[in-house]
Amino acid sequence: MEAPHLKRKLVAILAADVAGFSRHMERNESETLAVLSNHRSIIDASIAEYGGRITGTAGDSVLAEFGSVVAAVNCAVQIQQLLVEENSKLEEASRLFLRIGINVGDVMVKDGDIFGDGVNIAARLETLAEPGGICVSRGVRDHLRKHRIVVFDDLGEQKVKNIAQPIRAFRVRMGEAPGAGDADGDSEAGEEFAEDLGPSLPPSTIEDPEVEIAFWDSIKDSDNVAEFEVYLDRYPDGAFSALAKTRRDALLEEPPAQVAQREGEEAVAVELAFWESARDSGDCAELEAYLERYPSGEFVALARARLERLRSEEKNAERNGSSSAEGPEVELAFWDSIKDSGNPEMFRAYLEKYPNGNFAALARINIDASSQ
Repeated sequence: MEAPHLKRKLVAILAADVAGFSRHMERNESETLAVLSNHRSIIDASIAEYGGRITGTAGDSVLAEFGSVVAAVNCAVQIQQLLVEENSKLEEASRLFLRIGINVGDVMVKDGDIFGDGVNIAARLETLAEPGGICVSRGVRDHLRKHRIVVFDDLGEQKVKNIAQPIRAFRVRMGEAPGAGDADGDSEAGEEFAEDLGPSLPPSTIEDPEVEIAFWDSIKDSDNVAEFEVYLDRYPDGAFSALAKTRRDALLEEPPAQVAQREGEEAVAVELAFWESARDSGDCAELEAYLERYPSGEFVALARARLERLRSEEKNAERNGSSSAEGPEVELAFWDSIKDSGNPEMFRAYLEKYPNGNFAALARINIDASSQ
């Protein structure tokens, strides 16, 4: 029997449980459950506040997903800080301490639940955390490197149960914020980053962050490598560049047979090598050669987008005047009204109005997809 197709997406995963829960239950079941219920109300409210979604609960454990690594870490810090307050009101023997693990990775979704190595690694990181502490993966730490969120201690490579390869783990130093002078360097105690905690996306380096957020929202759950290439080409240092690279690399690392089956291509590896050469050259002739050889290839939309941009730069792109005069909010509203329509005529209408618009490459990808 052929396995059912499951939706995949890239998320930040938060896994938490109560340290020594069985011991607490053995000591006093009713009291422990009452304290757990109070703690859970704090945990659930914090997850909702930071835009997360609870995907699973079993006994004393909680599993949640976030669209932002920054939001996941800020949420975890807030939870631990609030539980310190709550525990201070209790007798020492009655206090329940949470351990939290955070990972960023590709997950499968079925009936609202999430599965996969990304979830398993988050659960294993949780076991490495101290009671009242937070432990994160290298992917999470790397994503926060430029955003200066918290202070980290490097725990090195950790061998954990049911994960084939060791994972690099980092401990969050609770209640400590480094000085600005330490933000870019390493110390013996670990690498340090600081920022005011809050339920916000990381700061953007682009002129209009609303356009980038809308662009990312349009592609974040895609299985199309080209869409992530479009994002990275346009926003190489964008707010979601780390997530885009992780998702793109995960798709590119699929076994060739699976890629060929999904895309209906027999020579994926050859096409990929050809595309990478054309992509890195920045040469119109090489991009034209790719389009001639692979008229229905995986990267056609991106090749066309780059080729048009190069030609527009050479001709000084006079057609941009009308759309820029309107302001980005008009284009954003237009795109938002059609992005989920699946109607190629709507995307053609967008391209007619905004031939070099912020979402032109995505519109072409959708048109190409509808014709296949």
